[in-house]
Amino acid sequence: MVLINESRNLDHDPRICVLGAGHGGMAMAGHLAMAGYKVNLYNRSEERLEPVRLLGGIELSGAIEGFGPINLATSNIAEAIQDADILMVVVPANGHASIAEQVAPYLRDGQYILLNPGRTGGALEFRAVLRRMGCQAQVILGEAQTLLYASRNINPAQVRIFGIKNNIPIAALPGNLTAELVARLRTIFPQFVPGDNVLKTSLNNIGAIFHPALTVLNAARIESTRGEFQFYMEGVTPSVAHVLEALDQERVAVAAALGIRAMSAREWLYVAYDAPGKTLFEAMRNNPGYKGINAPSMVDHRYLWEDVSMSLVPIASLGRHLNVPTPTIENIIHLASLMNQTDYWKEGRTIEKMGLAGLTVAQIRRLALEGDV
Repeated sequence: MVLINESRNLDHDPRICVLGAGHGGMAMAGHLAMAGYKVNLYNRSEERLEPVRLLGGIELSGAIEGFGPINLATSNIAEAIQDADILMVVVPANGHASIAEQVAPYLRDGQYILLNPGRTGGALEFRAVLRRMGCQAQVILGEAQTLLYASRNINPAQVRIFGIKNNIPIAALPGNLTAELVARLRTIFPQFVPGDNVLKTSLNNIGAIFHPALTVLNAARIESTRGEFQFYMEGVTPSVAHVLEALDQERVAVAAALGIRAMSAREWLYVAYDAPGKTLFEAMRNNPGYKGINAPSMVDHRYLWEDVSMSLVPIASLGRHLNVPTPTIENIIHLASLMNQTDYWKEGRTIEKMGLAGLTVAQIRRLALEGDV
């Protein structure tokens, strides 16, 4: 399996800035640096960056073994992106609006920005914030359907990569620039394939199905064991999988109302991980990329505060706008809000924040495809 494109002209390698030093950002920055790319790593907190500076880079283990020397690790966002050709945003989706606000004054023409992933409506929200900030730079903005890596930081400058997905659909906003975005990024990651438009990548966000409901339905076990069990292997039983399938059917129905054929979660597992199964339960159990991944240690975790507010809320908000019932999704939002004593509807990515309020289906599709209504 080809993990990073090695048949390239090193003299024309793009300079890359990875924004975010969490599990995914560390994996991506280390992997790219190990392959010889010049990588800057941005994080808002110095505490996370200091071990990377002291070591000079990031140690990788698991599916990828090696050391990636980091060119610059900084909490100064202007310094991080000023010479970068490609900005890979790898932060929780709750941080997309903040990143957009921070980079807006410093972006320059010709840069590429990819949200890894966008969750649901990420590129739409990012674009709306850039416009509100008065950013005039001609950049190509896009989002990935999901994160390339299944990974965990095991020490301050060490990350374990459990698996790398076979292909990741990405799309630009507007969709008529997707071909250019894919052509540029496939020179680095051959796993990136065209995702048509951001409505399709957003509504094929499978994290919306797997993360929040699994956390809610395993809440007692998570709190009593501090997450000492395999989240996907032990946290999913046939009855839990039935709930996930209901969530999935509602997501697919919202997509259909926008004229999009969304991939089912079971189909996605087969495409992304070669994990077959006659049912969703079987397919999840047959996914080697999920083995060894423990549950979160608490329910106040990004599987709720990110995936509920930035995945389930936008799907349900679109459902209400399009008159598509999403009762299972709304129940999970309600239970998660009770568990963490947080109004995820208020904090979440609604159609207003995505710039879609008041638009017809035809106008929403035009915005995604052409960038205007």
